[in-house]
Amino acid sequence: MRGEVLGVERRRRWSDEEKLSIVSSVGLDGATVTRVAQRNDITRQQIYAWRHELKKKGLWSPDQGAVFLPVGMSAIEPPPSDPEPVPAVPVELRLANGRCLRFDSAMEATALTRLIRAVETA
Repeated sequence: MRGEVLGVERRRRWSDEEKLSIVSSVGLDGATVTRVAQRNDITRQQIYAWRHELKKKGLWSPDQGAVFLPVGMSAIEPPPSDPEPVPAVPVELRLANGRCLRFDSAMEATALTRLIRAVETA
């Protein structure tokens, strides 16, 4: 078996600033760990090791990598100040005790509640 040396293996030295820059670029513009590793000619495991190392040194926190994106919202028109009155309709309510209450839908909620309680206890 014959082997061929294609190049000189090199060991690079990275400063903390360079490591921080590379680690922080994960997630920007949808960049994955794999894509960032390939772009910088390092392994994915190296990025994870640098994260751990920088976290220990207090130079990187997961919140630093947070990216805030603008959210588009369409304008919501406020309801008209004088809404048109809704016509009242007759309502029939059958209670659990078999009694039936008939009232107008325009009836106030507090008055209706008192009426229901009075009919249920009678």
